[in-house]
Amino acid sequence: MSTTERLIESTRELLWERGYVGTSPRAILERAGAGQGSMYHHFKGKPDLALAAVRRTAEELLASVAAVLGAPGTPYERIEAYLRRERDVLRGCPVGRLTMDPEIIASAELRAPVDETLGRVRELLAGIVEEGREQGQFDPSLDGERTAATILATVQGGYVLARASGSPAAFDDAVSGLLALLTAANGTPGPVPRTTTR
Repeated sequence: MSTTERLIESTRELLWERGYVGTSPRAILERAGAGQGSMYHHFKGKPDLALAAVRRTAEELLASVAAVLGAPGTPYERIEAYLRRERDVLRGCPVGRLTMDPEIIASAELRAPVDETLGRVRELLAGIVEEGREQGQFDPSLDGERTAATILATVQGGYVLARASGSPAAFDDAVSGLLALLTAANGTPGPVPRTTTR
């Protein structure tokens, strides 16, 4: 791995663990195993490196979500696969957690990749909901954009509930509840089995 890559990956890890303020240039260099001055040789400074790290995190999340939502299956199955995909629930969403960092939210430049990524996930979900409506799988009264916002809010809120309780069960409950609502909207009532999410 090149020095540039090590710096970006180290910054991503530190932002996740400590937030922007706690991610000092010294800590980045130590984690990356890079010499003094390496950061300023490859980047303008900490904000520039942090932006590269946030963009990388956002790109990876979007790619993984797009792969799940673009897989074969009915609209309901693809939404279920997205909701039940393997996650480290107690660590939280790598992009969603960035919204809790006041320094990142205060910076329009650092916030932009976060907003764009969450917006793109919402667009993908909305398209699948609309597809399901057209196929008669979902109730015609469902609004694609609003339902997509609900799905995304359930995921992000599920992380918060799980972290607060110290158990993935809260996330699983939120997912199962939402899937039950989507099933009911299709006119096919029935319990949705609970899963254990890591």
